[in-house]
Amino acid sequence: MKRVLFTQEVRKYFKSLIPILHKLGYFGFLESSRKYVKELVDEITTNLPIRQHKPAPEYFDKYEKNMFYATFKKNKRTTWYAFFTKYNENDDTVYLVHFIANNHTIAQHL
Repeated sequence: MKRVLFTQEVRKYFKSLIPILHKLGYFGFLESSRKYVKELVDEITTNLPIRQHKPAPEYFDKYEKNMFYATFKKNKRTTWYAFFTKYNENDDTVYLVHFIANNHTIAQHL
């Protein structure tokens, strides 16, 4: 079995992202921001184990060492990057997401 988990920091980030997206005018309604973030979380949770991934550049070692990253394209302009470690626990493969950002904030580091 494969499980995707998020660190507390990532969960806090998702929660803070909802009002930020609304306040910056990306969504006219808070509920639309909420839906966008929920869909992003669901997509990562469902698809991370089957997504092609690459080793994360050293720049991201400040969040966790030896991470990988996978991409999630939400629209023409925005791609999200989930940075994670992978380990085995009993018979499960666990994907632990340590950091998430989009191309608008981290593209220069990839």
